[in-house]
Amino acid sequence: MSHFLYRIGNFAGRHPWRVIAAWIFVAGAVFMLNSSQGGEYDESFSLPGSESQRAADAIEDRFPQETLYSSNVIFHSDNGLTDPATKAAIEQAVEQLTEGEHVVAVSSPYDPRGPTVSEDGQTAFATVAFDIEKVGIEELDAAEEAVQDVRDAGIQVEYDGGLGYADLPAGGNSELIGVLLAVVILAVAFGSLVAMSLPIGTALLAIVVGSSGIGIMAGVVAVPKITGIVAMMLGLGVGIDYALFILTRHRQNLAAGQSVPVAIGRANATAGLSVLFAGVTVMVAILGLKLSGIPMMEKMGYGSAIMVAVVMLASITLLPAILGVVKHRVNSARVPFVKQKPVDNPDAASAKWAARVVAKPLRYGGAAAVVLGILAIPVFSMHLGFADAGNDAPDTTTRKSYDLMAEGYGAGINGPLQVVLDADGATIPSGAIERISTALASEPGVASVDPPSTNEAGDIAIISVVPTTSPQDAETGELLEQIREDTIPAALDGTGVEASVTGNTALTEDVSSRLQDRMPLFLGAVIGLSFLLLMVVFRSVLVPLKAAALNVLGVGAAYGVIVAVFQWGWFANLIGVHESVPIMPLAPMLMFAILFGLSMDYEVFLMSRVREQYRKHFDPRRAVVEGVGSTARVITCAALIMIGVFSSFMLDVDVTTKMFGLGLAVAVLLDVTLIRMVLVPAAMSLLGHRAWWLPAWLERRLPSIDIEGGAYDGEELPVLEPVADEPEREAALV
Repeated sequence: MSHFLYRIGNFAGRHPWRVIAAWIFVAGAVFMLNSSQGGEYDESFSLPGSESQRAADAIEDRFPQETLYSSNVIFHSDNGLTDPATKAAIEQAVEQLTEGEHVVAVSSPYDPRGPTVSEDGQTAFATVAFDIEKVGIEELDAAEEAVQDVRDAGIQVEYDGGLGYADLPAGGNSELIGVLLAVVILAVAFGSLVAMSLPIGTALLAIVVGSSGIGIMAGVVAVPKITGIVAMMLGLGVGIDYALFILTRHRQNLAAGQSVPVAIGRANATAGLSVLFAGVTVMVAILGLKLSGIPMMEKMGYGSAIMVAVVMLASITLLPAILGVVKHRVNSARVPFVKQKPVDNPDAASAKWAARVVAKPLRYGGAAAVVLGILAIPVFSMHLGFADAGNDAPDTTTRKSYDLMAEGYGAGINGPLQVVLDADGATIPSGAIERISTALASEPGVASVDPPSTNEAGDIAIISVVPTTSPQDAETGELLEQIREDTIPAALDGTGVEASVTGNTALTEDVSSRLQDRMPLFLGAVIGLSFLLLMVVFRSVLVPLKAAALNVLGVGAAYGVIVAVFQWGWFANLIGVHESVPIMPLAPMLMFAILFGLSMDYEVFLMSRVREQYRKHFDPRRAVVEGVGSTARVITCAALIMIGVFSSFMLDVDVTTKMFGLGLAVAVLLDVTLIRMVLVPAAMSLLGHRAWWLPAWLERRLPSIDIEGGAYDGEELPVLEPVADEPEREAALV
């Protein structure tokens, strides 16, 4: 592989415009194909095979009028809403609401068939049904005009659902902030505006191609919006980082007196090979989301893998071509007041620090492990759930409507359970409906049971159950389990009617249960495949085992920080989160896939240099110090870029985007400090020569891969013999 990468880099350095023209052609073709055949992101969520999904599908197929897209318009006054003048104003507003372009029906709060005025008479709501899924600003403007007279009368009017989120501000351009941070970091690191621009330019062009590829995929299958967000995070982070590693090695080669094509080829054969295996590791981890059994997560895995693959290919093909164009001008346009330091500096502070850790591994490694363990403690109180209007900022109309509904009708009104009765084509017996309604109403934790709604065929009925607790309350989940496991089977025994429960609370519980069941398989596959890949790369059993263990510890600490900030509310206001937020059910598995893959990036870059040094003199501790000293500066620079990119997404208005941005940024920070600079040197020091042990029978069966790229020009590296006696080897090295 190193031979192949050397030839690619050398060819690109000698014929740069051919490669650049090919990339521009591909980018243009993919962009135009996306413009003509690409699709929009799909915000729908499904969980095939779950009870809640089966019930929702039955409603949509056989009771479509119950699936109309609707929003509530909430009216509130401390003086009450029952006097004639107030009733007249609200009824006039309801009549005007029906005149909206996409409005198909509006229910009156005073309709005797189903009044919605609260018991204290201070709150009421009208339900507006639309014939479109996405309610826009035009519909909101029409509603505002309709209720203006009510507002002028001193009555508070708020919206939930589509109307409430119609004027939600856009997420902004968080990625631009990440790019600006990368510009500053690279300018300081390289001290050259030309060198600074190369990784960013390469990554941005690759992101255009990758984003267009995801758009084309969206034209074929349903792709959730968060796929684009996660892919953009990864594309910016790893794209700039991968180009940075290759560019750094290329500049070292130029400084050593190599010609431009040779320097590019050797950089591609060494750092480029590390990039290739790091990228493949990230893709393996992300594609493991296929095992989640959730279509939304599968699409996120596919989209993110597309982006990583494109930026990885751009780093080993497009970047070498650009380097061939700039030639020795790569260090030109110097940044004033920035003093350059050699990357390979044995006297660097990082090398001195590594020497201290290697000398006392138990002290430093133990302290780092304790810190990560403490950070991971909040994980044990993690509560999974989808954020709802109750987690919105207090000054938003959706949050105000949520609070008004909870105060007027009880906390459970914001998350009712829907019990769906299905007679499989036959008419549902009225006695069965009465029995289940009575049983549900008598269940502790149920505030009210609405009258059943039956379709025209009479073979499906919906009973809405309002709990006494809020949707995110643990008691609501317990009520759901009780209804599913005991109440429904007992009430419908012998009736021939089947019942299932759906609704947001039921969907959340089903998602959590699905992920909990699939998590062991997912973890085993991701960790196992990464272990095998690293074992092939490093010809070792203990190095990949150490990497897997430390990465899991780092991811656990990142989980803990997420729980402390979003669920416990620690410092949440600093990132624009005003209320306690449950952890999105998809977040743990998705974050593990991303973080495990990214942490393997730094593992490959660091350990490939440690192995390279070890194979020169077979001194394990010295190799660790030299490896850390030669890679710490560039890894730190790469990590700062990735932290900046991920942190910029915390400025987004969407709380889920904030959650991923913070989690990824914290994980990278912990990885590049406590793990890469403390735990890895400590562990390698304790392992000594054993770190590079590989059974002879396994050695013969594994393919040979030269991760250091030392054989790209025909120079063969010495074969590492297994160590028979650790004390004798260490004594020989003294």
